[in-house]
Amino acid sequence: MTTFPKLALALAGAFIAHSGMALPGDANSGPVPSPAGTVGPHPTIAPVDKPLVTTVQIAPAKGWPAGGKPAVAAGVAVNPFAAGLNHPRWIYVLPNGDVLVAETNAPPKPDDSKGVKGKVMKMVQKRAGAGAPTGNRIMLLRDTDGDGVAETKTVFIDNLNSPFGMALVGSDFYVADSDAILRFPYAAGQTSISDKGTKLTDLPAGTINHHWTKNIIASPDGSKLYATVGSNSNAGENGMAAEEGRAAIWEVDRATGQKHLFATGLRNPNGMAWVPGSSDLWTVANERDELGNDLVPDYLTWVRKDAFYGWPYSYYGQHVDDRVKPTRGDLVAKAVPPDYALGAHVAALGLVAAGKTSLPAPFANGVFIGEHGSWNRKPPVGYKVVFVPFADGKPDGQPVDVLTGFVNDKGEAYGRPVGVAIDAKGALLVADDVGNVIWRAVGPSH
Repeated sequence: MTTFPKLALALAGAFIAHSGMALPGDANSGPVPSPAGTVGPHPTIAPVDKPLVTTVQIAPAKGWPAGGKPAVAAGVAVNPFAAGLNHPRWIYVLPNGDVLVAETNAPPKPDDSKGVKGKVMKMVQKRAGAGAPTGNRIMLLRDTDGDGVAETKTVFIDNLNSPFGMALVGSDFYVADSDAILRFPYAAGQTSISDKGTKLTDLPAGTINHHWTKNIIASPDGSKLYATVGSNSNAGENGMAAEEGRAAIWEVDRATGQKHLFATGLRNPNGMAWVPGSSDLWTVANERDELGNDLVPDYLTWVRKDAFYGWPYSYYGQHVDDRVKPTRGDLVAKAVPPDYALGAHVAALGLVAAGKTSLPAPFANGVFIGEHGSWNRKPPVGYKVVFVPFADGKPDGQPVDVLTGFVNDKGEAYGRPVGVAIDAKGALLVADDVGNVIWRAVGPSH
């Protein structure tokens, strides 16, 4: 008797074979650099190249071999800060040096990715490591002897709902679940919180909740929180009613919980940072798929208040996406182009300003970005951590690879970088949700 999983695999295989989809690992090679023209402050926007059937190629999740670790840039060393975690996605460093890690994955979303293509995509994503059960918790890691390795690992907050972003303001600790921002009391040095927390505000969610990750960052004066909410589709195919309040960054009053849209038209913003030398909020965002290998570039941008960034009606400014009906010429006309292209499909998620990093030049002034890696490109791109240099508060120059080697020459993923943070000693921390590791990168003297 054929079991359902075997039957599903057989049907998926038949569908892929008939459709021409690329199976994960078909290319038997690691990622390649994004074409130069798709990266930088003035990218060349490629022509639309819609394949008859969606290109799918993901590096199947393998995990790191014993003693394995990422390759590093010159002058940088890396070691596992903590291993054996459960799908670590996001990192937050407390003032006392404790490191918080969201062990998390997608919540139930029964109305997302329906149909044959949706089922195939779920299976492919599972092979890429995205099907792991969610820990639904935040772990606290403490390096008690200062050797760059966490000796203790404790459950900080449990029983959450696909937590992601975190922020501490005074004695208030905030967690962005997949559907709300919660507030918990925090005292310096404590290793766990038993309080159930209170809801500050709801965030758009529901039974689709396609881009479920919600990140938060506090304003410099602590009066507000900013929350990212990704779209409920690739390019509006679920209807615009399903996108209410989504593809946006919200500004939330910390005292009252009242919120309003700060910027819109951002398909899937994730990491946010305040960049030294300016008072501007920056974010990285994932752009739309299925328009070709080199379209549309994911990006890094200054988030202008009340700005509209085009999604779903246009991309990278006023380049119209003709798949979206009805058109909205009025919105396209006001669409703001992003500041810096990172390459199409790299899946830029993590973002942190270098600040007081201990990494050597050229990593002193700019931002680190965790690129989770492509699924809609052949050959793949991303699967690395890069540094974008800044000058006078703006991106200046090409990205520099910091950590690479997350995919082997067979096209299998040892790991996939997500969240990034700077620890109390200036080291770069990287959450690896396939390797189940937090990596710690330092300069040669640390």
